[in-house]
Formats: sequence, structure tokens, C-alpha cells
Amino acid sequence: MQPLTKQQNKFWLTFGLCALAAALVFLPFYIVDRGIFLYAGDFNSQQIPFYYYANEFLKSGGGTFSWATDLGSDFWNSYSFYLAGSPFFWFTLLFPAAWQPFLMAPMLVLKFAVAGAGAYLWARRWVKDANLAVLAGCLYAFSGFTVYNVFFNHFVDVVALFPYLLWTLDEAVLQKRRGPFAVLVALNLLNNYFFFAGQIVFLVIYFVCMTASGVYCWNGRTFGALAAESLLGCGMGCVLAWPALLSLSQNPRTVDPASGFGFLLYSSTQQYAAILYSLFFPPDCPYMPVIFDEGVIKWTSMTAYLPLMSMAGVIAYLRCTRKTAFRRILFTCLVMALVPALNSAFYAMNSSYYARWWYMPILVMCAASAKALEDGDIDLKKGVRPTVAVLLAYCAFAFVPVKEDEEWHIGVIQYPEKFWLNLGFALFGVAVFWLLWVQYRRRPLLARRLTAGVLAFGCLYSIVHISIGKFAQWNNDSGWRTQQYVDARTLGETLPAGAYRVDDYECYDNVGLWMGKSCLQFFNSTVAPSIMEFYPQFGVKRDVRSEPELNDYALRGLLAVKYTVTPVANAADFEKEAGDDWVYWGTEGSLAVYENRYALPMAYGYQYYVTAEQFEGVPEAQRANLLLRAMVLTDEQIAAWGDVLRPLPEDLLTGFSKEAYHQDVVDRQIQGAAEVSLDSRGLSARFNLQQETVVLLAVPFDPGFSVTVNGEETPVEQVDGGLCAVRIPAGAVELRLDHFTFGLDQSLVAAGVSTVLFAGYLFWHRRRKARRAWGAPASKTICHKEN
Repeated sequence: MQPLTKQQNKFWLTFGLCALAAALVFLPFYIVDRGIFLYAGDFNSQQIPFYYYANEFLKSGGGTFSWATDLGSDFWNSYSFYLAGSPFFWFTLLFPAAWQPFLMAPMLVLKFAVAGAGAYLWARRWVKDANLAVLAGCLYAFSGFTVYNVFFNHFVDVVALFPYLLWTLDEAVLQKRRGPFAVLVALNLLNNYFFFAGQIVFLVIYFVCMTASGVYCWNGRTFGALAAESLLGCGMGCVLAWPALLSLSQNPRTVDPASGFGFLLYSSTQQYAAILYSLFFPPDCPYMPVIFDEGVIKWTSMTAYLPLMSMAGVIAYLRCTRKTAFRRILFTCLVMALVPALNSAFYAMNSSYYARWWYMPILVMCAASAKALEDGDIDLKKGVRPTVAVLLAYCAFAFVPVKEDEEWHIGVIQYPEKFWLNLGFALFGVAVFWLLWVQYRRRPLLARRLTAGVLAFGCLYSIVHISIGKFAQWNNDSGWRTQQYVDARTLGETLPAGAYRVDDYECYDNVGLWMGKSCLQFFNSTVAPSIMEFYPQFGVKRDVRSEPELNDYALRGLLAVKYTVTPVANAADFEKEAGDDWVYWGTEGSLAVYENRYALPMAYGYQYYVTAEQFEGVPEAQRANLLLRAMVLTDEQIAAWGDVLRPLPEDLLTGFSKEAYHQDVVDRQIQGAAEVSLDSRGLSARFNLQQETVVLLAVPFDPGFSVTVNGEETPVEQVDGGLCAVRIPAGAVELRLDHFTFGLDQSLVAAGVSTVLFAGYLFWHRRRKARRAWGAPASKTICHKEN
């Protein structure tokens, strides 16, 4: 263990070096995109609009319900996975929402710097030379995992904060320092509950391996303090995690655990080859694997590449050491990566494959590489030679003969030019590393020269990696800034006020967020679970996005879609496909707007109901038409509401023509609300109907809803496979639908109690420490010595 002195502490140097290098990475793209960093896929479609919208939402009054999130969803549950708990996001609230697209790259620079500095802070304890600890920090900041996950942006938040969590664990065990570990547990849980689940598993592995190797020496009091801080940290940080867990438990997208062979073996042998590849080669583009087309490869964050050094330092360390803590940790993680059931332990045994936990062993790999450089007993040739051998071995995929359609050809690589580029980068990096090591290995300049090489190489390969993903979609994304950021924001202010939804045709993803309107086309995988239940009834796939086809006209009527937005260039196609139900409304910049002639309000009453069996007996393509005639009720709901709703006559279970649809809309309009208004806490509706009825609120059901009718609390039920319904009397009615995040009150209480207990814990520990200073005997220590 290396104590930090004022002269040796190079935390801020590491921070500055990583920030400067990251700024150089994003500068060319800033120039190309004229002041804004655009990437591809999820970054453009989710990360930028999410940051903008969340900033706007919180500054416009906050609340708990977001109408612009799909059909409407709980704000905190929808965005806690992405940004709602991130300290980096909360920092951006210091700036206007309109600045958010321009701040994405500066925030990434900050995250890279925080990550590198944190890795230095942790590695400095285990590396004698402070300059080699700086090298370890730079390796971590520009690892393939960090660079790859710029695509997802919020994953980099996790990478940045994790080293501090590991450092506080070391402090708690080795220095008996109380408090910081609980704070970092809370911060990491608050930042991202999904990744925190994996961090728990890794911390257990880390603790056991450090203890088994004799590095951690602890007694019962130390272990009790760790347990207390773990529980208190989880309690303080559960504010967003507990409501999200309750919501996710109802989400049909949550995949069941694997079974049978799936516990022990990946279904494709290519998965194993891809895992090995990801350790030695710079990362592929997230959506464009270079070699492998089978297995689960895309978007999995599967890369553990270390810039310049690749696996040379790690392999040398592993081959030349025995029974060290780092060696045990890395081999344990390797086994877990190769066994599906163990890999899924980082994701609560979910059968979906991800490698999004690899940043944790990567941190250890960075320190192991630094230790390999400073330990004179470690022969780096034992790492360089295997690394070069593995890199060259993958050339076999470029020359293996393949027979397809009775014809032979050479190679199975999907993108040969990208493979040779990656191979060239990897070999060049190892060659430069070897030359620097040979030249400076007996000189104090080695660490500084290698750090400069890592940063320069990290900049170069990062720019190339991002460019491959960015420019492959350049034609599709180059017009993004004008359409989504400028025109859609202006259009949101131009459209009439009121409670309605919009749709888009051939626009970029999540254009509704820029308008601040609920949009049928939406890309977010953590929306209200009832939305996930609702759409599949109509044959509309709902996994990570909602995208009903334009020919689902009745679905648009049912869900109160009043306007459709489309690029002017696609307006003629929209008019041809949509038909006479839509009329031209106007144009805002590059966007044309059409109004639905048969739009419904977001609240309207019914005369009839159908059973679930009757509903399922109608073809999927006609079910939305049926829901404009009758509400789908359960047996319990029929018993409660059968006195005001009648069974739908048999002859109305068929005959779903376009003309019949128009009449059904008119019938619902007659029973529609006279006025509906939306806010971030719910919905208000005013009715004046001639008879008592049940009204449909075209809102996804959420357990956090409560309803009052003329001031009296009234039950709200889930109907139609995902929407809300309320019984109202005849005459003038004021209905109010209020929302409060389900489980948030419980998590706030838990966080508050945990904070108070934590303060008491710190006070008790300080008093105890003061008493020990007066000579109280120390307790017996359990110490496992290294063999």
C-alpha cells in the first residue's frame, strides 16, 4: 500500500491530462458539426433529447408525470436509468435547456477526466511510482470500454464514478476510514441502479480475493462497519431505485433467467471468439461488428481493450505472479465472462447477454499493467509475444475458405477494411509500447513516455472509432440539428395549446421530446409497463421503442392523435399513404404538419363493453376499431360497472370499415370531455353528460394514479389492456387525475431515516475514535497472510 503525500499526489494532473486528451478527441467533431457533437444511433436519438427534455421538464415545474414520454409515463422511472440520478446531469441544470445539445461533448470531457483521476486515486495505493499510477488512470479513461460507450453516454457516468467506490472500500478496510464508503455506495446506486447490481457482485469478488490473498486484514468490528455502511448507503441511495424496481417488476421486457445449457454455454461458438477478440483489439462500432455475425455482439459493450498496451502488460503480470489478489480477481472475472449464468449474475440473472460490467475488471487490468512495468521480476516479453500471436491469429478469419451457393470465396470477415484497420492499430500500439519500454525501461522517464504514448494513441484510435460509427450514418443524421433541435422546438411553441398527442412520419427519433408533446413514435425502453402491455394487443411490437404503422388509423383515433409531423421532403408520401383523414395544417422550417379530422379528446365515455374473450376473438388489425365502440372489462369490472355499461351487441363485433370508424369517432366525441388539460402532475377534465357512464382516459395506467370526481376520491381501473377508466355521474363533472411516483414516498422515508442513522453512525464513530486515542485496547484482527 502506498500512502499519498502532497508532493506525490498527482490526482489533478491525471484529471487535466485526461480532460485535455478527451477535448482533443471531440474537437474535430465539434468543427465538423459546427459547434455540436453528433454521433449515431442512441446518442443522437436518446442521449441528446433526453438531456434537453429532462432539463426543460424540471425547470418548468417538475412533477412526477411526463406526458412527452411515449403515451405518458412516470418521469423518474423513465429516466432514472438514463440520467435522473446522475451528478453529471444535475450539473448541467446550471445551464439553459437550449444549451444541452452543445454541452454533450464538454460533459463527456468531464466524465473522462473524472474517470481517469478516480482510477489514479485507486491505483496509487497499489503502485509504488506515482507516475505509473497516472498511466493506469489514463489507460482506464481511454480504455475500449469507455470509448465504445460514448455511444450510450450515460454508461460513461458509471465508468467515471466506480473507481471512487473501490477506493473508499480500500480506505474502509485498510485505513479504517468511516463514512466515505457509504456515501459512494449511495452515489453509485443513485446514479444507475442497473449497473449498481453488478457493482455489488464485483465488490464481493474483490473483497474475497483481497482477503484470500492477505491484502485485506479485518476483524469483526471492521466487517460490521462495512455491513452497516453498505446498508446505510443503499438506504440513502434508494430514492430512485426502489420505485424503478417496482416498475420494472411489471415490465414484460424483463427477461427470464436462462435455463438448461444456457446456464453454462453460449448458444453460438462465435460468442467465445468475440470475447477473446474484444480483449486484444480496439472496439468495433456498437452496431457494426467487424467479424462475427452470430451470437449477441451488437450493443453489448463487449470490449476490454487497453490503448497502446492491449493485453501485453496484463498477460505478463498474470504469467509472472502467483496467488496475488489482482490475479485472482482477473481470473475469476474471466471465468464469469465465459459462463452465461455467471455473466448474468451481474444483471440479476437476466438471460440477455451484456458485457456492461467489464469496466470493473478493466480497472484492475490497468493497475496490473502498471505493476508489470514497475516490477523488475516481471518479463514483459511474456506478455508482448502472446498478444502479438493472438492478434495475428485472427487473420485466419480473413483467409479461411467459404463455400456459399456452390461457389468458393475467401474470408468470413464482415468488414475486411475495418478489420485490417483495427489489426493495424493494435499491432502499431504494441510495437510503440515495446519500443518505449526497451528504450526507457531503466530510466525514470518510462512512465511519462508511456503516458504520453497512451494519451496520443488513445486520442487517435478514439477519433477513428467514433468516426466509423458517426460517418456510417452521416447521410441520415447530418440534417438532425435543423430538424429536431431548431424546427421541432419552435413547432412545439406554435402548435395550439390543449390535451392531445402528435405522431411523426419519417422523422428522427424522439422528435416529440423537442416539441414537449406525447408522440406515438418513441424510443425509450423504460416507459410505463402498461404501454408494453397495450401495444402488442394490436400487433405493434413494443420492446425498446413504440412505432405503430401509419395504417393503424383507428389506434391514432383511440389515442387522441391530433397532428402528424413529417419532413417537408416526405409530405407527398404521407398524403398518399394517410388518405383524406388528414389535412394540411402548416409548415415550420423543414417540418410539415397535418391535422387529424377525426381526433378524439383524451377523455370520453362509453355505452358498451366487451369481455376479454370477445376482444381476443377479433383480429389484431381491427381491435383498435373495436375499442372505439366498447371498453374491454374484466369480470370484476363488469360486476361493478354493468349497471351503466351494456354488452356490445353481436352485430357490432364486426363491420370495421373506414366509414364505420368515422361514425364511431363521432359517437365518442358526443360523450367526450368538454375540456381536458394536462400538467406534470396529472390531468384535469370537465364533463357535462346526460347520463352516468364510465369514461376512458387515454392515459397509460400507473399505480401512482389517484382520481377525484367532483372532489370525491374515486377508483381508477386499468382497462383495454393498459389504459385508465373512471366511473362518473351524469351532469357537470370535474375530474382530476393526480400522479405521484409509486413507491417514492417509501424510498424518501428510507433515505431520510438512513441519512439520520448515518449521521448518528459518524458521530458514534468519532466519539469512539476519540476514546481509543486515550488508550482503549484494540480488538483482535483476523488477517489472512499471502502464501
